Amino acid sequence: MTDLKEGVCLSAFWYSHEQCCWTSNETTFEDRDKCPLWQKWSELLVNQSEGASAYILNYLMYILWALLFAFLAVSLVRVFAPYACGSGIPEIKTILSGFIIRGYLGKWTLLIKTVTLVLVVSSGLSLGKEGPLVHVACCCGNFFSSLFSKYSKNEGKRREVLSAAAAAGVSVAFGAPIGGVLFSLEEVSYYFPLKTLWRSFFAALVAAFTLRSINPFGNSRLVLFYVEYHTPWYMAELFPFILLGVFGGLWGTLFIRCNIAWCRRRKTTKLGKYPVLEVIVVTAITAIIAYPNPYTRQSTSELISELFNDCGALESSQLCDYINDPNMTRPVDDIPDRPAGIGVYTAMWQLALALVFKIVITIFTFGMKIPSGLFIPSMAVGAMAGRMVGIGVEQLAYHHHDWIIFRNWCRPGADCVTPGLYAMVGAAACLGGVTRMTVSLVVIMFELTGGLEYIVPLMAAAVTSKWVADAFGKEGIYEAHIHLNGYPFLDVKDEFTHRTLATDVMRPRRGEPPLSVLTQDSMTVEDVETLIKETDYNGFPVVVSRDSERLIGFAQRRELILAIKNARQRQEGIVSNSIMYFTEEPPELPANSPHPLKLRRILNLSPFTVTDHTPMETVVDIFRKLGLRQCLVTRSGRLLGIITKKDVLRHMAQMANQDPESIMFN
Repeated sequence: MTDLKEGVCLSAFWYSHEQCCWTSNETTFEDRDKCPLWQKWSELLVNQSEGASAYILNYLMYILWALLFAFLAVSLVRVFAPYACGSGIPEIKTILSGFIIRGYLGKWTLLIKTVTLVLVVSSGLSLGKEGPLVHVACCCGNFFSSLFSKYSKNEGKRREVLSAAAAAGVSVAFGAPIGGVLFSLEEVSYYFPLKTLWRSFFAALVAAFTLRSINPFGNSRLVLFYVEYHTPWYMAELFPFILLGVFGGLWGTLFIRCNIAWCRRRKTTKLGKYPVLEVIVVTAITAIIAYPNPYTRQSTSELISELFNDCGALESSQLCDYINDPNMTRPVDDIPDRPAGIGVYTAMWQLALALVFKIVITIFTFGMKIPSGLFIPSMAVGAMAGRMVGIGVEQLAYHHHDWIIFRNWCRPGADCVTPGLYAMVGAAACLGGVTRMTVSLVVIMFELTGGLEYIVPLMAAAVTSKWVADAFGKEGIYEAHIHLNGYPFLDVKDEFTHRTLATDVMRPRRGEPPLSVLTQDSMTVEDVETLIKETDYNGFPVVVSRDSERLIGFAQRRELILAIKNARQRQEGIVSNSIMYFTEEPPELPANSPHPLKLRRILNLSPFTVTDHTPMETVVDIFRKLGLRQCLVTRSGRLLGIITKKDVLRHMAQMANQDPESIMFN
């Protein structure tokens, strides 16, 4: 569908440009992209392939197809599954931390996100498919865990399945199974015990195996950007690698700040009311600016693939237009450094323009109401910067091989500098600057490219970019979006060092109305229904009686509503003044009183409790490690109050001198 914007294959319209020309006998080595079966829109419609009118017609068709794909995608998201927008990773992190977003991992979200992801990536917008594929994989995980009662009844078990699903998602998106497991561990998961580690490993393995057996790229590889470099790297090259790391950190900071400011603007102004119009306008601007430049016209994955490539003898890319020495008699794969030809200079300024365009447009694209990933655009920004630095270093080494830094390792006629390696390091640096990943990033990069001996340059760039970006702000893009949306998320990386106690945080405080509780055997069905109507709490503590306030358990709001509804429909004699009881044996009732309603089975008899003198440091730790949503506060068995996750977040904000109301879920 990406190639459909430029032309169509006459033998089979579902073939891409490359596949269309594979079978053709008329292709030559010089014009490998031209074959009679593939026709541009101008050739098909007005039978012209060159000239101004043909160019303008192709330009218009490109824009029209892009607009059509984007409009279809945003309409489907808006009508059928509003949750299918964005990357999905911030929400998955929040869900794995113990918060429930109903419908976020539902069947409709899965279906619509899968379809619209194809559309938005083909429309040429500056976004990737990797983040959304993690969301899609988690939807599958959620769907399968709902089929087995062992997982559907147990929230903790279900979260383990979702951790493994996230690993499988990255494994498929990048063809990087080990990177996927580490990504789930480092970025997504909240609580990651050893058994989840090896289950995630198994899930990622099966995912990668399935992908390999389908062979989607037709090259027997799991990945799109497979590269083989033939030269080692040298110590002197660490300096440009670290510079690329600094660039990645700065770009990450710039991107996060600008993107969050734009998303906040979208939330607080009228802009947010017109999601379809916004997508159409951004797509139109992207298509109009992207078409004239060959590096922005092609799909971002192809661009990265071209930037990673080493210039062999068989390359037809502009980036490989060097001036050849006619007397050269060397093996094909070890071509010495050569002076740049006119094609390389053209490619350099086109790449510079493409780099500026990508940096700006990605800020406005990420966060629109369509599925949008961030991995591929960040890697493209880094790869363009890296390739330009690489070509610069290569030409410097060629023209000044007598300088002291080049003298030891770069003799004339040797192949010293690989510009493709710089592109790879730059891509890793920019991705690290935006997401703040380190370990999983390096592993994903070398699994992606097969470049095992380049782990040290990748590590140097990833660590530098993280340090530089952290100097300007600790949050990665996903944490920033979690805060922007006000999800109740306790970051594992934050320290809590204050000396407050549970009694300082719990509700009700002095002067507030008392806690809404249920008693074990003295409330009628009507009392409970009134309580449910008047409050919007997620659940209610159950006590022996109003006087003693001794805690028995905790009843979830949802289960109470369902139990009362079912009892009224199925059990005879249940009326508004039936007594509800949570004890094992029903109380002695007078002969003419209505049937009692027994609700012991929906009662959680072991709710999590702390005493009023528990330090908040411990309470925060408990909330983090167990993914709790609320915790009851008692003193010698008597219920005093309740602490919810939102109370903990408010308290942490207050301790950090922020406005506690500014961080809440909206």
